[in-house]
Amino acid sequence: MSEQQDRRPTHDDRTTEEAQAGLNAILDDLAHLVETARTMPMSASVLVHKGDALALVDELRGALPEQLAHADEVLAQADAVLEDAHRQAEEILTTARARAIELVQAEQVVVQAESRAREIVDEAEEAAAALRRDADDYCDRRLADFEVDLGKLLAQVQAGRAKLADRLGDRAAEPEESPFPATMRDRGVERAAR
Repeated sequence: MSEQQDRRPTHDDRTTEEAQAGLNAILDDLAHLVETARTMPMSASVLVHKGDALALVDELRGALPEQLAHADEVLAQADAVLEDAHRQAEEILTTARARAIELVQAEQVVVQAESRAREIVDEAEEAAAALRRDADDYCDRRLADFEVDLGKLLAQVQAGRAKLADRLGDRAAEPEESPFPATMRDRGVERAAR
């Protein structure tokens, strides 16, 4: 249902209708006075009773200021409504602009946060790679030391077996093949010689 259909008549509306009816009645009476007046022979002119016509004109003059005042009130109300609508529109625009600024700032914060998160992840990956390199280097050094120790131990074992073989007179027998790779045996002999 529209606002106009739902609108109930107010006191001002009734007053306006009554005043309009009063003006229309006066104008109807004036028109009736002219229409029923005697015509002048051989002319379109009529004879109107001066007192009746002036009385109707006086009634019109009395009613018009009231109508004009009411029209001024209606215009003032319309201006107030229009001014209020402009004020509300400005408030809505101000709120919308502020909200748009907030959203843009929030978007910038999100972009900055995502950028910072990427930087943190990149730094963490670099740190993890450096730690892996350091751990691999440490393990390699420890394994190299262990390899040297094993080489020395292998050289001692081989020297001990050789002495034992000499004592037993089993020189003709071939020494057993070492389970260690040849490179390790060679390094072990070199290190044992040091």
